[in-house]
Amino acid sequence: MASKDFRDSLRRAAQSETHSRRKPVLVGAMARLSALAGLLVALILIPTTAIVAMTTSKVTDDVLSLPLTLEDQPNAQTSRLLASNGELIAYFYNENRQDVPLADIAPVMQDAILSIEDARFYEHGALDLKGTMRALVNNAAEGQTQGGSSITQQLVKLTLLSQATTKEQQRAATKQSAARKIRELKLAIEYEEKHSKKEILERYLNLAYFGDGSYGISAAAAHYFSKTPAELNARQAATLAGLVKNPVDLDPNVYPEKALQRRNTVLAVMARLGKIPTAEAEKYQSAGLGLKLTEFPNGCLGVTGEFSCDYARQWLLAQPALGATVEERRAKLERGGLTIKSNIDLSMQSAADSAVTSTVKATDEAIAALAMVEPGTGKVRAVAQSRPMGRSKKAGESFINFVVPTAYGQSGGFPAGSTFKMFTVAAALKNGIDVSQTYNSPKSMTMPAGTYTTCEGLSTSEWKVNNSTTSGRKNMYTGTRESVNTYFSQLEKQAGLCNTVRAAESMGIKVRDEDQVGPFTLGVTDVSPLDMATAYATPASGGMYCKPRPVDEILDSSGQLVKKFEPSCKRAMTKEQAAQINDILRGVQERGGFGFSNGTGLSVPSAAKTGTAQDNKAVWYSGYTPELATASMIAGVVTKNKDEALNGRPKSLAGVTINGNLLNFDAVGGSSLAGPMWAKAMQKIQSSLTPVNFDAPPKRQPVAQAPAKKNDDDNNDRRGGGGGRDRDR
Repeated sequence: MASKDFRDSLRRAAQSETHSRRKPVLVGAMARLSALAGLLVALILIPTTAIVAMTTSKVTDDVLSLPLTLEDQPNAQTSRLLASNGELIAYFYNENRQDVPLADIAPVMQDAILSIEDARFYEHGALDLKGTMRALVNNAAEGQTQGGSSITQQLVKLTLLSQATTKEQQRAATKQSAARKIRELKLAIEYEEKHSKKEILERYLNLAYFGDGSYGISAAAAHYFSKTPAELNARQAATLAGLVKNPVDLDPNVYPEKALQRRNTVLAVMARLGKIPTAEAEKYQSAGLGLKLTEFPNGCLGVTGEFSCDYARQWLLAQPALGATVEERRAKLERGGLTIKSNIDLSMQSAADSAVTSTVKATDEAIAALAMVEPGTGKVRAVAQSRPMGRSKKAGESFINFVVPTAYGQSGGFPAGSTFKMFTVAAALKNGIDVSQTYNSPKSMTMPAGTYTTCEGLSTSEWKVNNSTTSGRKNMYTGTRESVNTYFSQLEKQAGLCNTVRAAESMGIKVRDEDQVGPFTLGVTDVSPLDMATAYATPASGGMYCKPRPVDEILDSSGQLVKKFEPSCKRAMTKEQAAQINDILRGVQERGGFGFSNGTGLSVPSAAKTGTAQDNKAVWYSGYTPELATASMIAGVVTKNKDEALNGRPKSLAGVTINGNLLNFDAVGGSSLAGPMWAKAMQKIQSSLTPVNFDAPPKRQPVAQAPAKKNDDDNNDRRGGGGGRDRDR
């Protein structure tokens, strides 16, 4: 527009608005208005760079870095975490927003927002001269502050604010100054040259803040009325349109009377402009707000499977597919509108949650934890613990995830006791030792210093090993089922300590140098239940170790595939060796072993191993079917006082009260504590498991028929472990 034409338009608009006003104060107001109009024209015609130079002499470099042209960057979108069946688990967002096309927004909603914010939107350009002059006249004459910004100008302000990366830029984007208004107007003019009116309205409705954490019309319609934008009626549309003026002071949850008054104003304007019939407006004006709230909790707190959700989130923050740095990945997760399809099975999650919470109370000086993993794929089906997520230490809440490795949950882990004996069996089989290998296994024996050699070639110290139950000649079947410590001290010697360590590592166990000692076979290494579930899934799958993965795939905001997480598996043992381990361990469940005596048997083929850590710090039950491996653990947790837990540092369970029962020394055992909790979860879901059998072990391997003794291997662990620097484990 030429300078003269633009100036004439401003003057005509001013004359039109003031024709009927006869107050003497308008003479002075019009004089000031004429000067202001001239200044406005001049400023608009000056290049933006010059305006910045003239008006920002005291602003910081961050303010100067605000864009001189408006970029169409994607709006921040809400990401969704879904269960394996597609059900929603959680939202992740910086701003709760889901963009929708204008065609999916009810026309009455479009009419409502335009009626109250910019009725002449389709008639004017970036600057509504009539509306701007009305505001200028009223403000000049009556000392008011009346808005005259068009939808496009408002969109520019919202966009600058959403794209601000520093507090200084945020202040600059909202500062009440002529410089900011002129900058916004010039950007608005440029923006309208490149975009249609419908595109502008669509972006505005998706970017606007409607209060109470609802960004954009889709989130607002869902939050306040539990509807999609296409389903809104005039009453609901008027309510939402009225909020954008001041979403905090007009919040209908806090100030319903103010919100009602504002809504009625919008309805009256819509009727006056002919957008809805007067009778309809009057009917809705006499009605209440009619809110039907839907909450959109941000993150995992309070959702189904809180710690499965949190594990998936932490795991995603480590995935390069979402960005090169943690900051980039978090931004993608919280702003990218991703659809995250997890491997969490809600029925298994429910069974796991019920098992842990019914076994150990949140406020007990113990933690119950359980992890479920699918053999052959590594899909993490559920993780659960007895302490709920939260900040109330008095209520036993915690943000520590005791079920997963330290990198994803901040727990240091717990020693796993005799469940580590499976690794010794695997090492023995991989090194050609037959299951018929027998040793005289006395109640106690001493393994001299130098009996074992670490992977670094160092000799270990002396180890005094004790059994509390059976003694005599044992083979791999009876020695494992009866969990005879002196048998395993000798089997580990023949298989080799380093080979046993390597067998554990091949199944995902991280072994520290200081853990390479004689008692390694008794589980001196700190691990998580997820570690052990994944390790035991290895023989269950026929010898394939698969890295645990809580997520199956990620889609972007348009539904396009970002990343498909395929199984990451490697062979840790032969199929024959896996079949042999399964045949040995199924005896605990099916042939009179310790687990069976405590009711852990299933209606489908299963195998298991129990364990108790040195000094009763943790009890374990790691069991599996061909389709699901589950590790169950109960551990004592040090507390500073009754209300404050200390980061999951383990303590003895002896003398601890769990679920109202005081545990004495003899009551602490893998089969007596962790086993029943395992059974609660597995028996609840066993009907969903296929009754497929394990592969038969090699025929050349003799199978011992001697029944297992009805004693608890956990007593063996706690009384026979230790030695040298690991004696107290």
